[in-house]
Amino acid sequence: MAILKIARMGHPVLTLPARAVSDPKAPEIRRLINDMVETMVDANGAGLAAPQVHVPLRVVVFQAPDDRASPDLAGDERFDHTAPLTVLINPEIEILTPEKEGGWEGCLSVPGLRGWVERPAHIRYRGLGIDGEKIERVARGFHARVVQHEYDHLDGRLYTSRMSDLSRLIFESEIRHFEVAS
Repeated sequence: MAILKIARMGHPVLTLPARAVSDPKAPEIRRLINDMVETMVDANGAGLAAPQVHVPLRVVVFQAPDDRASPDLAGDERFDHTAPLTVLINPEIEILTPEKEGGWEGCLSVPGLRGWVERPAHIRYRGLGIDGEKIERVARGFHARVVQHEYDHLDGRLYTSRMSDLSRLIFESEIRHFEVAS
């Protein structure tokens, strides 16, 4: 396994739609996934999409453990805030309710910054796992936020393009001031 280089905001690979994986069981896809997991863990990320490591394929890995959920999440958004380490190949997302919830997001491709993003609060996602098995889950809260964030990378979008108020794009080191002022 290897630690892969993470593309940063401004690199063209982050702006293009990723291609579907034609053979999810191919050895090179398994190798990519293993390297992505190692890279995500090394970078202390909650998720990673293949375009972020310069591979324009529809593959994401993520985990949504409780200790990664933002402390400002409340009520329904904290309903389902955990997910095991998950691999999704050729994922799809279905929005289950029109309600949106806001939360602070960061990204390995936008290091040092956080932004306030509103996203659908309740989704269903499906795709294929590392062994080609079908995965289908319903998610809320941090779990839903992480899945949607990674899925956006597959369509060439960064969380900053989802922000409605760029005054809420801040350096991570300054978030304590923003939370006190809120």
